[in-house]
Amino acid sequence: MQKSQRIAGTIRFPMGPFEKYEGNPILSPQGDSWEAKDVFNPAVVVKDDKVYMLYRAEDHTGEGEWNGTSRIGLAVSEDGIHFERRPEPVLVPTEPYEQPGGCEDPRVTLIDNTYYMTYTAYDGECARMCLATSKDLVHWEKRGVLFPDWKGDQPRIWSKSGAILPEKINGKYVMYFGDSAIWVAYSEDLIHWDPVEKPVLQTRQDPGAFDSVLVEPGPQPLLTEEGILLIYNAAHPLKEERGEKVRYAVGQALFSLDDPEQLIQRTERAFLEPQSADECEGQVDHVVFAEGLVEFQGKWYLYFGMADSKIGVAVYRP
Repeated sequence: MQKSQRIAGTIRFPMGPFEKYEGNPILSPQGDSWEAKDVFNPAVVVKDDKVYMLYRAEDHTGEGEWNGTSRIGLAVSEDGIHFERRPEPVLVPTEPYEQPGGCEDPRVTLIDNTYYMTYTAYDGECARMCLATSKDLVHWEKRGVLFPDWKGDQPRIWSKSGAILPEKINGKYVMYFGDSAIWVAYSEDLIHWDPVEKPVLQTRQDPGAFDSVLVEPGPQPLLTEEGILLIYNAAHPLKEERGEKVRYAVGQALFSLDDPEQLIQRTERAFLEPQSADECEGQVDHVVFAEGLVEFQGKWYLYFGMADSKIGVAVYRP
């Protein structure tokens, strides 16, 4: 790969340390409408020296069946901590495969003045990863299901969680995706994607490892001098007496700049874990789930869902 202007030369693997903001949560449910039940799993970008957050919000319409319909909201901050929300969502379920579950878990990458947002469409039974594009983060054009024939290791057409690199490698754009494992897909136009069959990152076989049950891409991958740094979400079993099936935490993996499928190394331990009451008690207990990372005013801000109910941030000061 040729030297890129987007390579973060000061970042070393693993990235951090990240310190959780003592005032978390920074965003909570509000009102009695589309974001009344839960807000979580945000994507973020910097635009006009402000942080723009696209976040998943749920209402109460489906509680007990699919936990409420999801929509994507937009909030803006001048300091990365305090956000002002738009009153209406910017992406709502309109297609049959998006209902009744909704539009979930956005991840956003800016390429050539266009924002590319992957999100999960959930019809109550099957998750399908979709794509939408925008010039202003407010008006989005839906581009449909990315992998209409993808099965992976699931019995249905199931795909989730696409994190797109900001530029081409070896002549093609690269996306990491998946939730039972992590795969790679390639594209020449950012609209049509071809997935590889073999996973590039799988769960560890050790049941005591933090990523023994699930691995799933987090924010947009980061290009560094050492390789492609992918922050990923993970889960592992909890003991039965603790009353929960799994516990979510966040790790890091490093892939080759020349071959995005080649794993160089991964962290042995999670660097972000559920600790506070807001992270351990909510719609889904014991969850921190990261989907947004930006460099802003000399610091790195990592935004994450807290127990699928609220939003928090952790800060790395290089």
